[in-house]
Amino acid sequence: MTAPEATPDFEHDDVPSRDDRAFLGHPKGLGYLSFVEGCERFSYYSMQTLLVLYMVKYLLLPENVGNVVGLSWLRSVHYTGLEGQPLASAIFGDYTSLVYLTPVLGGILADRWLGRRAALVAGAVIMSVGHFLMAFEGLFLFALIALVIGVGLFKGNIASQVGELYGPGDLRRAMAFQIFYIAINVSVIAAPLVAGTAGEELGWHYGFGTAGVVMVIGLLIYLKARPWLPDESAKGADAAKDGAKLTRADMPRLATLAVLVPVLAIAMLTNQEIFNAYLVWADERFALTFFGHKVPTSWMITIDAALAFSMLVAVAWFWKWRAGRTGTEPDELGKMVIGSVFVIVGGLCLVVASATTAADVKIGLFWPVLFHLFNSIGFAHLMPVSLALFTKIAPRALNATVVGIYYLAFFAANKTIGIVGGWYSSMDTTQFWLLHVASAAFGLVAFALLKVFLGKTLADQAPA
Repeated sequence: MTAPEATPDFEHDDVPSRDDRAFLGHPKGLGYLSFVEGCERFSYYSMQTLLVLYMVKYLLLPENVGNVVGLSWLRSVHYTGLEGQPLASAIFGDYTSLVYLTPVLGGILADRWLGRRAALVAGAVIMSVGHFLMAFEGLFLFALIALVIGVGLFKGNIASQVGELYGPGDLRRAMAFQIFYIAINVSVIAAPLVAGTAGEELGWHYGFGTAGVVMVIGLLIYLKARPWLPDESAKGADAAKDGAKLTRADMPRLATLAVLVPVLAIAMLTNQEIFNAYLVWADERFALTFFGHKVPTSWMITIDAALAFSMLVAVAWFWKWRAGRTGTEPDELGKMVIGSVFVIVGGLCLVVASATTAADVKIGLFWPVLFHLFNSIGFAHLMPVSLALFTKIAPRALNATVVGIYYLAFFAANKTIGIVGGWYSSMDTTQFWLLHVASAAFGLVAFALLKVFLGKTLADQAPA
């Protein structure tokens, strides 16, 4: 699954309601925020789709790598001995892990000093600069730094404004986040088709430039939307002043969260590899043809995103249907066990594709598409459900902070992928994908053990 999550809003009860229904029965501000977030996600996933392919096929080639300012020094102190695809994988891992770490700092800056609006605008500006810097190969590292900082300031500071459009008793809030999430998914599907195609067919800089232009459009729309957006709130400062008070009963919950973070990080390795070594493999080995025409490798991300969105809807509908029919459904850990089974099956599709296709023959799309289907079903059982589990067992005093802790799993997974993905060039491909199947199997066993030994305890510990 490639669709990103919209961070839920936990603090909204004392925010005044905007009782207008100009956008699909919701406040007009929701339409603006959804469009702006769609632009940001388009730009982010355009970058993430093209990044590894750009490095492997152009930037890190021997004749070009010397043009990147600062990379020689960085290779001597951090990426020692790495070149080509392993170096690309390591850089990708650092970049994608940091974009899940800097939002914590962005939230602190917004709550204590800048305010959410100023932080978001600053983030959008810095991200736009980062995308345009990608047009200059010598400034590649500076572009990545700008993007990491920009995402940190932007991510989270827009989602929190969605909840503040509604009063404490407004039942439209839940649907608002669903609409917001749809905008995200549409952008994730569109990014590889538009920016990915531009980058691969017209030139890499056209793809990155497209991402920058869309980000600027999003910024301008956000500035125009100010009259329909919630006012800044001093609530964050008040919460910091009051302090978080934990009790002895909170300790088991915190211990459980500490265990779940690394387990989730390992369990999601196959999914996170999709943007890294998987794309390199697809570019080298897949028969990427449609009605006799070669299609860009980045379109595999669109296939993944479309299936991810469809399976999220299908899985949610299925469990709602089953609960209505039988009155029961698995708890969170039960669904995560089921999800791990599907991820394992998806990974085995890649193993079969690699093991049964001769080295001089292109791999047809049957097995890769089947992989995306099973992996998307698995991810639909893992990510939304795991976030729900985190917030369910979180101590009341740390409810919002737990979301930041949850995203540490993404940080760890992407950092690990940067290392593991680098083994693709030197490791047998079948064994490479078997390793990812093993990571999903580890998640299956770990979730099952947690359910057996802590299932009832977690249910009893959940705050009322």
